Amino acid sequence: MENETMKIIDNTANPAPLGLMGFGMTTVLLNVHNAGFTSLDTMILAMGIFYGGLAQVIAGIFEWKKNNTFGTTAFTSYGLFWLSLVFLLLMNEWGWWQGSTGGAMAVYLFMWGLFTFFMFIATLRLTRALQVVFGTLTILFWLLALGDASGSTAITHIAGYEGILCGFSAIYAAMAQVWNEYYGKTVLPLG
Repeated sequence: MENETMKIIDNTANPAPLGLMGFGMTTVLLNVHNAGFTSLDTMILAMGIFYGGLAQVIAGIFEWKKNNTFGTTAFTSYGLFWLSLVFLLLMNEWGWWQGSTGGAMAVYLFMWGLFTFFMFIATLRLTRALQVVFGTLTILFWLLALGDASGSTAITHIAGYEGILCGFSAIYAAMAQVWNEYYGKTVLPLG
């Protein structure tokens, strides 16, 4: 018997734009609140559960199917971040548990910043667009941690503006991938 090799062709869609868009839009909306423009209301929480949370987890699962460890780790982790953040906010509202203290939230946000910093290091082998997303996200988490630790509204507002930039950078990266693939050429450069 002769050794035969079978080549499997992956014709599935790229899940990264879904994950990036879910992250980007939800991040912009939450940081419009952090910057002081809106209150934290059900629109932001619903986006955190469904688009920031579930859509990113789904994108992460599909990245796993495509054998993309970075995409799996990033989208699944940040999807679960959004779900955990909304749950932390709602547990107190529902009377299930006392709300998180500023110190506890500062540690939570710092650890997410540390994770993001390590993911940023990995982006140094990827596109400039992803470097901007993960670099600004690292700064965002650490600014939010500092704002919670210090109780400074000014720092939280600065973080909000920086978070809006971070979210729009993810939206750009998502749309660049969609448009570049759809048009078969570089419409928006990823770097």
